[in-house]
Amino acid sequence: MPGTRFHKFDHKPRVIVTRRLPEAVETRMAELFDVTLNLDDHPMTTAELRAAVAEAEVLAPTVTDVIDSALIGAAGPQLKLIANFGVGVDHIDLAAARARGITVTNTPGVLTDDTADLVMALILAVPRRIAEGERLIREGVWTGWSPTGMLGHRITGKRLGIVGMGRIGQAVAARARAFGLAIHYHNRNRLPKAIEGPLEATWWPTLDAMLARVDIVSLNCPETPETHHIINADRLRLMQRHAFLINVARGTLIDEAALVDALEAGRIAGAGLDVFEQEPAIHPGLLGRPDVVLLPHMGSATFEARQEMGEKVITNIRVFADGHRPPDQVLEDY
Repeated sequence: MPGTRFHKFDHKPRVIVTRRLPEAVETRMAELFDVTLNLDDHPMTTAELRAAVAEAEVLAPTVTDVIDSALIGAAGPQLKLIANFGVGVDHIDLAAARARGITVTNTPGVLTDDTADLVMALILAVPRRIAEGERLIREGVWTGWSPTGMLGHRITGKRLGIVGMGRIGQAVAARARAFGLAIHYHNRNRLPKAIEGPLEATWWPTLDAMLARVDIVSLNCPETPETHHIINADRLRLMQRHAFLINVARGTLIDEAALVDALEAGRIAGAGLDVFEQEPAIHPGLLGRPDVVLLPHMGSATFEARQEMGEKVITNIRVFADGHRPPDQVLEDY
């Protein structure tokens, strides 16, 4: 925001980190800041978070921390920056932070390729029944090759519908195009032709219209009030019976109870999920299904991504502590 003045520290800022970060990142933080690390990596309780915001000048949370208006209201006047380790900030009440004059930063850009790779892995794994086949081997029940054994579906020639065509959505589209998928997408705004053209992407101004026409749906949008349960019972009924649903974005984008009902009724063919509505709890109706691939929120889980995320957190804190706008400041209308 033009004219905004940032707080400059004349000392090492007091930083509290809520989870374990890569060792090199923690070591560098210890060199630069007056830092308290969470060495046993337990998710902080509400009481621990309240104690942290009462003391910290900079809080470095992760997606497992609920930084709501009540917690921000309990913060001491010394808390000036929330330097989030991660891209998504739906766990932080941005309006409450802004009202208290607390700047919020995130770590965009560094996990795009890793997340898109995982989307592509699920797009391959679910239709080709890869996880199901792997379980047959490990359980010792595979009896050998047969002409009709473990039949799945090829993805070449199928239509992929991407919900949210930002950085990650575009990276997914580029990968999927190389596998011969036709790209369709729903965004609030149509992409420029310079982006749309090379992907041969078809824009749908309404999500409902796209869902009825594609074979695979990939959710790549942030969690907002508008996208909460964007895939619900009504929209699952719009999908074709042979269609697959992929989600590596946020678990709350899907009404999991409605998804279980749709799978049990055969209204869609399967799903690949890396995130969950009540994470880390998994809806019991998903656990035993061979037509669902479940992963433990590992979209950005590469050594490279986590290291780069930590470096972004450090840069945001250092620039802010020098009295300047941090490069990854999150605005309230994120």
